[in-house]
Amino acid sequence: MRRTFFIGVCSMVFGSATHAQYVQPERNDTVYLMPKANFAGAVAKKMITEGNSTIKGIAFTKPPAMQRHIGGKNKIVAGHVKIALFPLTPYFEEYLRLKKEQNPKKLKFAFMSSDAYKCRLEVITNSSGEFTFFNLKPGSYYIETVVDWSQTRYYDKYVGSGSSNYGTTDYYSKQSYNDHHSDYLKKEVEIKTEGEVVDIKLN
Repeated sequence: MRRTFFIGVCSMVFGSATHAQYVQPERNDTVYLMPKANFAGAVAKKMITEGNSTIKGIAFTKPPAMQRHIGGKNKIVAGHVKIALFPLTPYFEEYLRLKKEQNPKKLKFAFMSSDAYKCRLEVITNSSGEFTFFNLKPGSYYIETVVDWSQTRYYDKYVGSGSSNYGTTDYYSKQSYNDHHSDYLKKEVEIKTEGEVVDIKLN
């Protein structure tokens, strides 16, 4: 009887958990930095409607000097990646200022509205990292992309020791691992005159 009563009590306690009156929501401590300026959609769209100027260039990143091992690459081209171009209206200028205040450790990030994000042009680079934006109007623009890359690095792993008449010798085996990175590339570009071709380096 005592055993049957214990099972019944457990069933009552744990069974009631599926009918709880309140479920504690997950915390969201993210600090959202949003531009306060009104997004002038008509003005932004007009800047990226058809013109006769061009922005072209090459996108690449450079590993820090301390990560350039013997035989490593000093420049990594952004091959087959998406490049985005935004018109630099007051709204986007404020957004870029807010990005400088970002602090991932404090969950502090800058965001733009969905309507503003839609107001952009995109192109894909070739295998050499080259890209071109055609049919632009004079004005200021913001160009950005993210380049993912990895680098093979090496270290000596201790595998044991051996003793002889001359003392103790430590033995090591060379091991490799991939060091992964994501580099954010950005640049502000100005087209001054109709028909101008602006050549840039996005790095």
